[in-house]
Amino acid sequence: MRAYAYLTAALAALAERVRGDDPERGDVPGWVMITVMTAALVLAILIPFRTAIVNAVTNALNSVTNAG
Repeated sequence: MRAYAYLTAALAALAERVRGDDPERGDVPGWVMITVMTAALVLAILIPFRTAIVNAVTNALNSVTNAG
């Protein structure tokens, strides 16, 4: 009988959480949009300036490794 009461309580808690009445759920579309927009900005910067970025990073790494 105790297991039945525990199972009933667990299923009720799960159903409450799935229904979306929980204020702790957060804003999923908001963080998805921010992630997609950040990726788009990175691509928008990387595509036209790829050669310059690669050269700058290569020069920086060479100056650090050949400093001694």
